[in-house]
Amino acid sequence: QVQMVESGGGLVQAGGSLRLSCAASGNIFSINAMGWYRQAPGKQRELVAAMPSGGSTQYADSVKGRFTISRDNAKNTVSLQMSNLKPEDTAVYFCNAKITIYDAAYEYNYWGQGTQVTVSS
Repeated sequence: QVQMVESGGGLVQAGGSLRLSCAASGNIFSINAMGWYRQAPGKQRELVAAMPSGGSTQYADSVKGRFTISRDNAKNTVSLQMSNLKPEDTAVYFCNAKITIYDAAYEYNYWGQGTQVTVSS
């Protein structure tokens, strides 16, 4: 039983900045990775950024140099700092975590509820 709560979406003009945050809670034994996905209307959900535990940080090519992901392992949170936003960044953004719960031998993907980011031109 895991809950994922995200916040920080909104409307911003092109060139502006926005920060998304997400907190995981519940019957968590370990969090193996945390990250962000987004889905624009009519498009598939795509990976934006991810931070595996003990692995390399990943960014989509379209956001490299503009977005920065960070994690606070003690608080089970992940944030996405988005700068120089473009209209093509408009999408619903979903927090994702790969979590092993107590008494389980495998990890499972958990998702936040989604938050709308709209960038006007």
